[in-house]
Amino acid sequence: MKIEWVEVPGGTCRFGDDARPVEVGTLLWTRTPITCAQLRGERGSERGLHPVTGMTHAEATEIARALGGRLPTSAEWEWMAGGTARRRWPWGDQDWTPELANLRDCGLGTTCPVDAHPDGATPEGLLDVAGNVWEWTARATMGGVTLRGGSYASPALYARTTFLNAAPAELTSPGIGMRVVRQP
Repeated sequence: MKIEWVEVPGGTCRFGDDARPVEVGTLLWTRTPITCAQLRGERGSERGLHPVTGMTHAEATEIARALGGRLPTSAEWEWMAGGTARRRWPWGDQDWTPELANLRDCGLGTTCPVDAHPDGATPEGLLDVAGNVWEWTARATMGGVTLRGGSYASPALYARTTFLNAAPAELTSPGIGMRVVRQP
């Protein structure tokens, strides 16, 4: 399965709860979290369309490099997810419903194919920005590395565009995946 890149124009991200201005450049983003099929270079079977999980932060960083990019910073991720309007959710300001993202109250209890929630796409067409898997970022914190987006085990609140989480860099989890960015 080929990786599809989507351009997200740069601008000033009003980052975090205090809306601190951070300049973000124009970047190409993987349309979905990286899938098993994309890593193996195969056609998308049902399981192949699930996000890759169970990797440490260092492994995710190496995969991103091998795919021609890098992990996004936390501010870049928030800009991509919230846009100029600083949307509450990647799809807009409408509250979460099960058609929009794979979160805990969907009841799946595991990942699903990355194209299963098209109604939850960002205006640019990025899928699974909220739910399915947390996404590693390049931002180190005192608690480890910042994660964004929430997972299939997360309450809806965790999928908001400004919500930050952290995990130890050595952690591997079935609920943590990755998305790659690169320069246009």
